[in-house]
Amino acid sequence: MNKNKDKKLDKLAELARGLSHPHRLRIIKILAKLPSKNQCMVNSIVDQLPIAQSTVSQHLKILKESGWIEGKIDGSRVCYCIKKDVYNKYITELEQLFRI
Repeated sequence: MNKNKDKKLDKLAELARGLSHPHRLRIIKILAKLPSKNQCMVNSIVDQLPIAQSTVSQHLKILKESGWIEGKIDGSRVCYCIKKDVYNKYITELEQLFRI
């Protein structure tokens, strides 16, 4: 394999790792339901999940590190939103991976 394909596979694996927990999938679902350009505070995510705020924060950190979401500082709070273009890139890479 060439280095470019290796980098694409590394990025695909990182994105997959970000989704590899049910709570992270739930967080993505919560954020994906928001209207375009809308953002979500940690508290509103916590209100929708049966887990502690510290656990939600850990999952948000993993989602951010893996490239699925971004966080923007708003005073003392952080607002999170999904990166809509990441989904399309992920699906495209998955489709290419399984082509014969």
